[in-house]
Amino acid sequence: MTLERWRPRGMRRWRPLSEELDRLFEELGAPWRRLPSVEAGWVPPMDIYEKDGAFVVRAELPGVNKEDIDVSVTGDTLTIRGSRKAKEEVKEENYYCSESFYGSFSRSITLPATVEADKAEAVYENGVLELQVPKAKEAMPSRIEIKPK
Repeated sequence: MTLERWRPRGMRRWRPLSEELDRLFEELGAPWRRLPSVEAGWVPPMDIYEKDGAFVVRAELPGVNKEDIDVSVTGDTLTIRGSRKAKEEVKEENYYCSESFYGSFSRSITLPATVEADKAEAVYENGVLELQVPKAKEAMPSRIEIKPK
């Protein structure tokens, strides 16, 4: 007769954290590796900060023509759309790697406060789009004076 260790149902043996993480990643199957580059598309990186009562948005759009960019503001949502076209299609057997993305893109962000969209300014230079969108008057902080009693 052989003796077996008793384990309550539903209980697993304890594993160190690294083994448990490895198991979880194996179960997920690394979904990001399964996406073809065409489906992954590209999204331009953006920086957003506040300066002198306006939001400054900088979007990196290398290889995109100025005519292929559309910027709109609806409420407090800023949307940048456009497309990047391939200069030439390479059809060679010795093509080793392609990490460049082409095609259309769209990126929407919610600004932290209401803005005056009609007063926004945009400059596009060297593949960087810089927008300055002034905050609305009601979104500007107002100083309240404290009076003695």
